[in-house]
Amino acid sequence: MLQQKATNVYWHHGAITRTDRERLNGHRGFTVWFTGLSAAGKSTLAVAMEEALFERGYHTYILDGDNIRHGLNKNLGFSPEDREENIRRIGEVAKLFSDCGIITMTAFISPYRQDRQTARSLFDDHSFIEVFVDCPVEVCEQRDPKGIYTKARQGIIPSFTGISAPYEPPENPEIHLRTDQMPLAECVSIILEYLGKQKFIPSL
Repeated sequence: MLQQKATNVYWHHGAITRTDRERLNGHRGFTVWFTGLSAAGKSTLAVAMEEALFERGYHTYILDGDNIRHGLNKNLGFSPEDREENIRRIGEVAKLFSDCGIITMTAFISPYRQDRQTARSLFDDHSFIEVFVDCPVEVCEQRDPKGIYTKARQGIIPSFTGISAPYEPPENPEIHLRTDQMPLAECVSIILEYLGKQKFIPSL
């Protein structure tokens, strides 16, 4: 458990609540947490989901692993400790977005179960939806849009998830997608159907 270093700090409650923001937005705030190997399709799915939700009039935002490392997490590397802190910060940011009534998609490898559980524990209203973007490492390597698997195999990139660092797949994700077997449109439909059945959004 992360220790609180700052002392004499208190939570300040505003006059506008999450319920007020959700009423203004016309929908609930929640987080769809995509996890999986590099090149499994997390970012592609997040973009497609945001487009589908935005077209329906929902307020959305994507937190993408590479993008976040350009700013908020630019001081973090890929050691186990830095990966843990990377996901801790994203969990906190995603929670803030959810409190704003925003539908947030996060696209991070997030390789460790404990880190994902820590992020989930921030959402005490069950508004955390874990989506396992499941794709065999050999298929991810064939895709390799950034050429990073090749560099990992050459030893240029150390501690690379799926090659020289572990990935712990989810044991009980809300949604499990085999992106090596399912087209993008089908994956999006499955997520939308889940969101409708669970009343995160109106049923389609």
